[in-house]
Amino acid sequence: MPDRFVKDPSALLDYTWDWSGWLDAVADTISTATVAVPAGLTAVGAPVVDEAAVTQRISGGSLGGAYTVVCQIITAGGLIDERSIYLTIANR
Repeated sequence: MPDRFVKDPSALLDYTWDWSGWLDAVADTISTATVAVPAGLTAVGAPVVDEAAVTQRISGGSLGGAYTVVCQIITAGGLIDERSIYLTIANR
């Protein structure tokens, strides 16, 4: 799963964290998910959990800006993990 993306400042896009490999290895499932979006970006709606993936729709960003978006999950078994994606804002 790529973790670096270029986003146009006017784009409204979905970004997905795929936890399937890790969840299979620990024989667990996602119970809850949160996505931390830094100032300058906007999370549109709540994150969507679809089995072993979490998707968040994101808008905004300042031209030339670089942002880190963090997804945290808590599993049914009580494990907690985080993964980050990195967005660079450029005209596309």
